[in-house]
Amino acid sequence: MTLRIAVLSLQGDFAEHESALRQCGTEVMEIRQRADLQKSFDALVIPGGESTVIGKLLRELELFSLLQEQIRAGLPVFATCAGLILLANRIENDSATYFRTLDVTVRRNAYGRQLGSFYTEDNFAGLGRVPMSFIRAPSIERVGTGVTVLSEFNGKTTAVLQGNQLALAYHPELLADHRILTWFLERIVSRGITGPLSNTTPGDTLKARHPRNRPQYRKESTEK
Repeated sequence: MTLRIAVLSLQGDFAEHESALRQCGTEVMEIRQRADLQKSFDALVIPGGESTVIGKLLRELELFSLLQEQIRAGLPVFATCAGLILLANRIENDSATYFRTLDVTVRRNAYGRQLGSFYTEDNFAGLGRVPMSFIRAPSIERVGTGVTVLSEFNGKTTAVLQGNQLALAYHPELLADHRILTWFLERIVSRGITGPLSNTTPGDTLKARHPRNRPQYRKESTEK
């Protein structure tokens, strides 16, 4: 059975995420309005973009509370850049907070504005060196005790895993290397593994322990 991944498509680079997901062999649906949450899906992608704009739209479109509840209930989430900010428990240089489901403190625009964007390569747990594209990226200043650090750059944490949530400060969706996304789909979504890291690496097919019937977020609409 093919995985179906929902992409939050209110603002930002959601189209790039959708393209990467299709290249990884998944079905893709977009979340743009409350009714979309009545459809069936296996995981959520929160893209990069403007976190303040996305946060505002989430509330205006009455998506915020429902998504927060589903994430807390175990919905697998893949978040990049602004998505990381939206999940974070605290934003160091902003009084605003959003979902607060990820026990980290982040700093907005920690690597500079648009002109400070850059590309590098560094290690990602279990995958070796991976490409990383930083665009107005946040930094992760603090991680909670239940959070696993997956990658760093210049001594700063850049990717974390906490249970069902994988969050990155950079943009793997903009690059041709989809190993991190594949790792998420295979390890977090298909297998339902949300505990401490093991020596799992991508390469298996997306099959074992398929989550399609998890009732807390995999729900068929009764609307016609």
